[in-house]
Amino acid sequence: MKRKAHAVWNGSLKKGEGQLTTPSKVLNQSKYCFNSRFGEGKSTNPDELLAAAHAGCFAMALSLILGKEGYTPTELDVSSEVTMDADKLELTGSHLILKATIPNITEAKFMECATAAKENCPMSKALSFPITMDASLQ
Repeated sequence: MKRKAHAVWNGSLKKGEGQLTTPSKVLNQSKYCFNSRFGEGKSTNPDELLAAAHAGCFAMALSLILGKEGYTPTELDVSSEVTMDADKLELTGSHLILKATIPNITEAKFMECATAAKENCPMSKALSFPITMDASLQ
């Protein structure tokens, strides 16, 4: 299986802008720019998209792991915060925040499953920087 995305960039780094498009058209010439990545711009940026991908992948992996253990989550509310060292132009980590509603699960089993998902979701495996997590049952 392969997935695609297309980027077009026009202009200099600081004054230019680009567009991102995916075959699904969820991103359809979606704008991204220097200010959205390093400032407070109103368009998307690669780091934000990576955070979204990590949060979504983790949630799906956790749902799979829970299902194999006999649990069906009511809700898995996941955020990912990807951090960049702007001076080094280096992504330095992803912090997952999980708030879960899962009927009849113990705290120990919940943490076991969440940790397994953090370590084994495909996005986590692809990332070379540290991944941390705060997980809580609601």
